Amino acid sequence: MKVSLFATCLVDMFQGNVGKATVEVLERLGCEIDFPKSQICCGQPAYNSGYVKETKATMKNMISAFEQAEYVVCSSGSCAYFFKEYPQIFKDDPIWGPKAIALAEKTYEFTQFLVEVMKIKDVGARLEGKATYHTSCHMTRLLGVKEPPIELLKNVNGLELTELPNKEQCCGFGGTFSVKMPDISEQMVDEKVQHVEETGADYLVGADAACLMNIGGRIDRKGKSIKVMHIAEVLNSR
Repeated sequence: MKVSLFATCLVDMFQGNVGKATVEVLERLGCEIDFPKSQICCGQPAYNSGYVKETKATMKNMISAFEQAEYVVCSSGSCAYFFKEYPQIFKDDPIWGPKAIALAEKTYEFTQFLVEVMKIKDVGARLEGKATYHTSCHMTRLLGVKEPPIELLKNVNGLELTELPNKEQCCGFGGTFSVKMPDISEQMVDEKVQHVEETGADYLVGADAACLMNIGGRIDRKGKSIKVMHIAEVLNSR
């Protein structure tokens, strides 16, 4: 099975360890990994800020970058979801519309790919301690991926999984929202950190690098000892 890795901006620039863990898990499960070097940002931040026309060139680049891919796997539910939006954005374009549909149909979030495509729920990972899982907004509400990460975490040897109180609440990142509305964003992430503390977890696990960067940054500033991990890192623990 050949997989083309969609790394995402945050993983590429700030969390390379997440990309490495994603590749190592997939390779261990028998996948052949391809990394299209022409990939850049998916365009979501600019698009959500209203720059629709200006963002289309970026989207076309991404469509072309992954045109030959068999499967596209992304370690971010938010970015994977935005590929699913491409068909609607290019619906009136006779050339790019069909290409956008083809890309959307073969794109999967990392845990979704493992569980729904590869039919694997236990990757043989081991991590001692107690963890809670942050359900990021785009991944759960828009992409609709809810159960795969939980099923995978339940099968990590030595890991006790506890539910996060008010898990449906946003962490306050929201892309450019955290920049435009910093005071509100800060209150939201403070509440999220409080709920994480209530679980008594050693680890906060998530599947979106942006959310983890936001929550992890606040945890660090508050001097808390909770370790923040992307689910790919957890599944790569041995």
